[in-house]
This record gives sequence, structure tokens and C-alpha cells, in this order.
Amino acid sequence: MRANRRTDTKPEVALRRELHRQGFRYRKDYRLDLTAARVRPDIAFTARRVAVFVDGCFWHCCPQHGSQPANNTWYWKPKLERNVERDRAADAALTAAGWSVVRVWEHESLEAAVAAVVSALAVSPGSRRPNRQAVQQPARRQVVPEQARREAAADEAGRGAVAEQADRRAEARQNC
Repeated sequence: MRANRRTDTKPEVALRRELHRQGFRYRKDYRLDLTAARVRPDIAFTARRVAVFVDGCFWHCCPQHGSQPANNTWYWKPKLERNVERDRAADAALTAAGWSVVRVWEHESLEAAVAAVVSALAVSPGSRRPNRQAVQQPARRQVVPEQARREAAADEAGRGAVAEQADRRAEARQNC
């Protein structure tokens, strides 16, 4: 069981990569010392108080894909039940501390997982900053340098670059 990873599983890394690509910043495997328990969410948005867990179907007894081992049931059944109980205790402790909890199964599509996390971030009570998707940036005014403006005016008038240079030289003589 030493080969079973606690962090950086493929579904977790894919979710983190997509969230980071969309501009969200987070803590990974961040330890939260709550009054009721110590919890380590896979992804933690500390400012918005959202904890994300990416649960494996086998280890957390997924209702769709979770399977009970046929061998050594005396060992595996209580172990898997303890995992589920620990998940429920962590959810209760986080909720009591004012955190929102998002649980994503490893078999869920990446788009569905990202949508669940983003929707939790949008309605999180601890949000101090406005939602990035909700805030629209004002349109930037395009600043055109003087030379580009002259060239555009010359092109519109149907004159070539030679005529443009002549006009600039004449302006320079007048300014002297």
C-alpha cells in the first residue's frame, strides 16, 4: 500500500491544472487545524474558504464504481468504512468552521469537476474578492501613435509613402 499516493493523483493534478489555467490560485494539500479535527483537503481556497477533495472510487466507496474486495474482507470492509466515516467527519468539521466542501469523484469528467468548484467559489461566504468571471474589464482605448495616424490618413487619401515623407519634411521646415 506504499505505492498508493495521498497527493498528486492524476485526477487531482488534472483538476488543479485546469483551475490554474482559468486563473484561480489555491493551496494544495493544505493542513487546516480546526477546533473539531485536523483536515487536509486536496485543494484549498483559503481566502474564499472552499475545500476540494478528489476522492478515488475504490478508497472512498463510490456508489457507482466502488467495489468491495472478495479476498480479505475482514480487513478491507472496516478499512473502507473508516475512510467514509473520516470523510463525513471532515465535512462536518469544515462546515462547522464556515468552509464550503466540494467532493469530486475520480470518474467525473474534468469539465463537471471544474464547474462544481467554480460554482462553489462563486457563492462562497468567505469571499473577500469579487469573482473573476463576474467582473468585466472595461474596454481599453486603442492609442495610435502620431506616425501611424499620419500613415493611415495618407493611405485613405490614396497617396503613397513618398508623398507622406514630403508632407513631414514640409511640416518640419515650418516648425523651425
